Amino acid sequence: MTTLDKPLKDYLLDSSWKKLLKSEFDKSYMLELEAKLRIDYQENIVYPKPTDLFSAFNLTTFDNIKAVIIGQDPYHGPGQAHGLCFSVRPEVKIPPSLKNIYKEIESDLGIKMPNHGCLKAWAMNGVLLLNAHLTVEASNPMAHKNYGWDQFTDRVIELINEEKENIVFMLWGSPAHAKAKNVDPEKHCILKTVHPSPLSSYRGFFGSKHFSKCNQFLISKGIAPIDWSIPPVSKT
Repeated sequence: MTTLDKPLKDYLLDSSWKKLLKSEFDKSYMLELEAKLRIDYQENIVYPKPTDLFSAFNLTTFDNIKAVIIGQDPYHGPGQAHGLCFSVRPEVKIPPSLKNIYKEIESDLGIKMPNHGCLKAWAMNGVLLLNAHLTVEASNPMAHKNYGWDQFTDRVIELINEEKENIVFMLWGSPAHAKAKNVDPEKHCILKTVHPSPLSSYRGFFGSKHFSKCNQFLISKGIAPIDWSIPPVSKT
């Protein structure tokens, strides 16, 4: 059984985020969240494993953020979640929503669909792949909705909004729209459409061209565009 064997803040490795979020980990809601997680990791199956909890932050430093994509909950199936929204480990089948994201990228930019669903390349290229809630119980979506993660990730978005400028917020679906409702459109580029889920993608996600629009905005601000391609991995 995976356990939370050290303080929650110790899983956040990037120094820039550690400095910005240091005081957040000392707040009562985070201490309560940590206590709940410590029990849950002992008694239930929780995703992702603790070392992957803050992958989005450890792979995308505060200084390097160019774009933010907001998800809701980690995947709740075995071996899927690894701390990046919409992303799965290379050996895991590509989920339907991510497959639709890839289809839109191919339509928008001509980039062929990769053979896996691991988005680490985007994270390392400046795309913060942030879930609203950073943990979930196996086979029980939204199980940790009321744990306090929303307050933590709201603070993350608030810091980006206040301390940065010219960030592209790519908001897919009403929960993501609401999550970033206080982002200043005068300072940042806000792109909104429906969720890429098969249930809604045909209502505006396909054809939204968010990926080219993102890069056009960055270039207009003198910022290097994002490489949306995903390097292939060999599957044995």
